[in-house]
Amino acid sequence: MVADGRQCRGSGRGMRIRTFILAASAVVGILFFGGTYLTMGGILDEVVKANAVRTSDAVARVTFTSMYQLMSAGWKRAQAEAFLKATHGAGAESGLEIEIYRGKLVEDIYDAIEQPPMDAEVLAAFAEGRPRHLAAEHSVRHIYPLVAEERCLRCHRNAEAGAVLGAIEIRQEFGPVVADARRDLVVALATLLPLIVALASVVVWWVCRRIEDSVSEVRTSLERVNSVSDLRHVRLDRHDLRFREFNQLVGSLDVLVNTLRTVAVDKEILSFEIGLLEKFVITSDVVRDWREYVSQLLSDINHVMPAHVLFSVFKIDDELFDLEIFWRGKPSPETRAMMEAHIRAALAESPNFSDMTACTLNHHIVDGGLAEVVLSEDVVAVRVKSFFVDSPKIGGIVGIGVHSEVLEDETRHLVMESVLSTLLNVVGSVKAIYKYTRDLEYYATRDPLTDLFNQRVFWELAGYEVGRAGRHGYSFGMLLIDLDNFKVINDSHGHPVGDRYLQHFARTVQEALRAGDVLARYGGDEFVAILPETGLNEVAMVAERVRAAIEAMQIELDDGVRLRGTASIGLAVYPEHADNAKDLFLFADNMMYKAKAGGKDRVAVPSADDIVDVFRDITEKSALVLDAIESRRVVPFFQPILDVATKRIVAYEVLSRIEVDGEIMRADEFVEIAEKMGVIHRLDALVIEGALARLREMGHAGLVFINLSPRALVLNEFGRNIRQIVAASGFTNDQIVFEITERDTVKNISMLERLLNELKVEGFKLAIDDFGSGFSSFHYLRRFPIDYLKIEGDFIANMLTSTKDRAVVTSIKSLAQEMGITIVAEFVESQEVLDELHVMGVHLAQGYYIGKPQRRMIGVDWRPL
Repeated sequence: MVADGRQCRGSGRGMRIRTFILAASAVVGILFFGGTYLTMGGILDEVVKANAVRTSDAVARVTFTSMYQLMSAGWKRAQAEAFLKATHGAGAESGLEIEIYRGKLVEDIYDAIEQPPMDAEVLAAFAEGRPRHLAAEHSVRHIYPLVAEERCLRCHRNAEAGAVLGAIEIRQEFGPVVADARRDLVVALATLLPLIVALASVVVWWVCRRIEDSVSEVRTSLERVNSVSDLRHVRLDRHDLRFREFNQLVGSLDVLVNTLRTVAVDKEILSFEIGLLEKFVITSDVVRDWREYVSQLLSDINHVMPAHVLFSVFKIDDELFDLEIFWRGKPSPETRAMMEAHIRAALAESPNFSDMTACTLNHHIVDGGLAEVVLSEDVVAVRVKSFFVDSPKIGGIVGIGVHSEVLEDETRHLVMESVLSTLLNVVGSVKAIYKYTRDLEYYATRDPLTDLFNQRVFWELAGYEVGRAGRHGYSFGMLLIDLDNFKVINDSHGHPVGDRYLQHFARTVQEALRAGDVLARYGGDEFVAILPETGLNEVAMVAERVRAAIEAMQIELDDGVRLRGTASIGLAVYPEHADNAKDLFLFADNMMYKAKAGGKDRVAVPSADDIVDVFRDITEKSALVLDAIESRRVVPFFQPILDVATKRIVAYEVLSRIEVDGEIMRADEFVEIAEKMGVIHRLDALVIEGALARLREMGHAGLVFINLSPRALVLNEFGRNIRQIVAASGFTNDQIVFEITERDTVKNISMLERLLNELKVEGFKLAIDDFGSGFSSFHYLRRFPIDYLKIEGDFIANMLTSTKDRAVVTSIKSLAQEMGITIVAEFVESQEVLDELHVMGVHLAQGYYIGKPQRRMIGVDWRPL
């Protein structure tokens, strides 16, 4: 480990405590003895010196006094010489020297004596007549002058009182005494040294032992740390190091260890987290079965850490939850019950699940061959980590949890908390992908509202049936069923009621058909049925049974109102009426319109004349549309749109027309045929390309409103072509306004939402045509990024005579104003209506009074027709 390497490198540096204490003790001892010697030596020197001074001074005074006494007694010469001799030898052994000097006055009378020559100090004493005291480093000197008094003049007649007759000198040498004292001191200290050394050694050993034992305890605890997880085993506060300062230091170190335990993440923890996150990679295989993925995920997690349980909580409804529990091995009944209880308790404690009334539990065993999972209640409570969110995430997931032994480690517990948030999104995403994949597979073939086959599958089945019938030589029938007045139900009772009616209608028709018949929802309120191996008479019987069932159908609303309805049915039989699926459908469609023209609520069974008429009409119109597209005879017409406030033309709406032998066919005569033939996208592209080129040629710089067919919108190729046409036209994207009829949004809401958002991002503008014609208008306004609302013409045309229509227009205008949307009023047929729109603050107006659709622009400045 890196820590061990640092310890090994650090262990060779620095001085051992034992060595330091011994060295320090030796230095202290040396300093102590040296200091004692110097101090005591100095004291001895001063004491000896002081004693020498006092002794010599006392001897000098005694000698001086003695001489005066002798001299006063009138001593003889022999006495004087004996005194001098005795004085010279008195202090020889103690280093004391006494010298008597005879002055000139005495020598003149009593002759000279043997004496050393007088130095300057002695001469000074003779001259001054005062005692002199001189101290040197190893000696002291006293000089006392012998001054003549009156009594001395009897013997010293040649002297006067006050004259100096002689001098006594006392010299004390104390150097040898000091040397002896210092030697005695050294001997005494040397005698004490072994005892002091022995005592100091014992003290040093005891102190070192306590310190080394304390340090060893701490070192042993720290040397066991090889990873961050080992820090939880370090408890330095348990060690008493016997020294307050050491205990304080170790206490601070323990605080540091605790801090590291909570904040440090070592390589093992990072590997642990990375190892877990690597298991969360979603591949294309997981969409096959999300439960298998989670089971495999639990197995993979066990390669990183031991985990017995992984559970997830999904919100199915407001008060309904699914709890999916995945076990690594088969749990014991007691363990299973405890885990369920613990998870339920955790959910109950969360305020987000207080409305939970039902929870469905599903247990999954990853590997039934493993040992039985047996856990105690304490282990379940401590080692389960849960993570819940306030609102359902992707896939409806609201919670995730895992049970693992590693959760006892605080750091891993924190890591797992962050991992769980990721895991929650992963599991939710996997389930969502799984669900979306199944939904895509389902909705690719099914209508989501009625659960019937959709239009795409109908055409596949129709083509398949044509091929099979042709190979086996039998006929089959096709029914085209269209609800009568379904718009009234939608507008009167709302879209939800309309959806409910369609669902009931689909079940009713399905029950009236035979087993083996195929029913599909073609779109909106149109349904189509394929009746295999059926002739004309049997097809007519089935169609009548279906009509009767529809007529007898009713649904009761919450307010007690009973809804009834009827349908118009057209039929066709292969190969009698057509030899391909498209023509057979168009034949049945023509017969359906014949049923509606005949009064609705009926079955139109084709006669021989019908066959001729339908074929002629279908053939002629289909050929005409195809020829117009191929020869590019689709003509754009332009209807002006007026700015109500400025009375200027600011936009044009593009309308499709086909020119045939000098006559103009309106869009309602050929658009449905083009849609059913599958060429509507080509027709729309031609109109848009020609219209933009013509408007650019005429110098139009305003907006261009273009109608798009819902059936063209489903083609990605059409979208690309439109973008290319606009880019090449010279118009900018923000000049183009694509119109979607509100009735069409009911049929294609999910597809339109995607398309409109894409167009909006690219800078195109969007409009809803015929706004207010359906019950769900306001819902679509909230859902789509709309720039313009074209109000349903009936409201505009009647608003001067109908307070309700006026109220609708006013409400739409107010709503649009709040949302920043521009209003376009359609069906403006008079000046009075235009004036009223101006008063109401409506932005734009369109209608025959403003200008009829025509090939050319009418200019910018508008004049009433």
